[in-house]
Amino acid sequence: MAERAKASPRAPRPAPDRDVGPGAEVVETDVPARLDRLPWSRWHWRIVIGLGTVWILDGLEVTIVGNMAARLAESGSGIAISTTQVTTIADAVYVAGACGGALFFGWLTDRLGRKKLFMVTLVVYLAATAVTAFSWTAWFFFVCRFFTGFGIGGEYAAINSAIDELIPARVRGRIDLVINGSFWIGAALGAFASIALLNTSLFATDLGWRLAFGIGVVFGLVILLVRRHVPESPRWLFTHGRSREAQEVVAEAERIVEEESGRALPPVEGDPIRIRERPPMGFITIARTVVRGYPRRTVLGLALFIGQAFLYNSVTFGYAVILTKFFAVPEGDTGYYFAVIAVGNFLGPLLLGHFFDSVGRKPMIAGTYIGSGLLLFGTAALFQQGALSALTMTACWTAVLFLASAGASSAYLTVSEIFPLETRALCIAFFYAVGTAVGGISGPLLFNNLVSSGKVSDTTLAFCVGAALMVAAGAVEAVLGVKAERRSLESLATPLSAVPAGRT
Repeated sequence: MAERAKASPRAPRPAPDRDVGPGAEVVETDVPARLDRLPWSRWHWRIVIGLGTVWILDGLEVTIVGNMAARLAESGSGIAISTTQVTTIADAVYVAGACGGALFFGWLTDRLGRKKLFMVTLVVYLAATAVTAFSWTAWFFFVCRFFTGFGIGGEYAAINSAIDELIPARVRGRIDLVINGSFWIGAALGAFASIALLNTSLFATDLGWRLAFGIGVVFGLVILLVRRHVPESPRWLFTHGRSREAQEVVAEAERIVEEESGRALPPVEGDPIRIRERPPMGFITIARTVVRGYPRRTVLGLALFIGQAFLYNSVTFGYAVILTKFFAVPEGDTGYYFAVIAVGNFLGPLLLGHFFDSVGRKPMIAGTYIGSGLLLFGTAALFQQGALSALTMTACWTAVLFLASAGASSAYLTVSEIFPLETRALCIAFFYAVGTAVGGISGPLLFNNLVSSGKVSDTTLAFCVGAALMVAAGAVEAVLGVKAERRSLESLATPLSAVPAGRT
């Protein structure tokens, strides 16, 4: 069984699949080893900037909508919608769209390639965001939010798979965490932007929120131009019979590194892998591979995603409501508090990320999940006692999310590392969609319903539910986590198309 083999230095291997054609050509390649030995260079920075900046867009998008909920509901906003519809229905629709987009585009990403899809998904996002600015009724706003989420969901699958397949194993953890954590740079920008856009002395009630969506479009167009220069994943290329293109991508990277360093690269270590091209796999094959071949890892992925999705979607969509309802913070000032939280969220992955590669995945993931949950329990107790102000509440949440942000980012890292190459994008999509559907839709609904009651005890309960889920996910990691630090992707999960030595 695959799970019993994971303690071995060799990767787990699921049962041979009938979809691998015995007549297909077998290719021997050292592309993974060549990619993992590369020193950090401007070639890697191109990937980070081209792919990672989309999370800034996501953070900008979600934060602006959350902070502008009350403004959208005001008379004269140009759209007939209530605050509850924005913070509950629209948020749930956005998350539902993200889940659907992740599954649909994740399936296409494994079939058509990483590069095609991370271009297409960004275009979908940009188009939907631009049209949102012209909303005039609640139903049209909901439709636009669904397709905005649809594009963002597709980004999660295409980009995380591309990043992990292009970044060297020794720094994969910290780079993945920082890129996913860059969501909070966008959140901070969105918080400050909402302060200006909510100022009626600067922008009319029916104009400021429309301009907010235009900001995302302009930023996205810049990212689209930069992203054209990001290469296709060589790992995806050689499993789809395009080994020559894979070699060309790696050779270009090696040339750039040698020119930049002025030194020849060290020799390639490790044995090459042998790959037989296989036809695209359907959902049934993916499900069989994940559930039957890696049951413990499946439980792990679901636990990590559900815990972080509940906590983060609740706070992201609902923190402004807490500030206005319990601490009488003016609607136009909530952005200042959210910006502080956003900075803490980004600093978590930035400052803790390197420990995920040095100390290791299991202790760091379990520690950040459990630690953030315990801090949130403490925050709930202080809130229940009436010991917090808007300022100290924000300080408590900043501490909670400093740890939680690193843990949440590691959920994406985990599921992109521990399943076979051919299933990577769809596995990311599957865990994101299921985790977000369970935690990301139920979280805002439960959180907003409890917070909206105006009762301190209800909001305390919402905090405790989020804390309990984070602690439980951390406990699952402590038991089932995989020691993936500094290991090649192929050693963590053997590609389904790999051919053992001695076989043809």
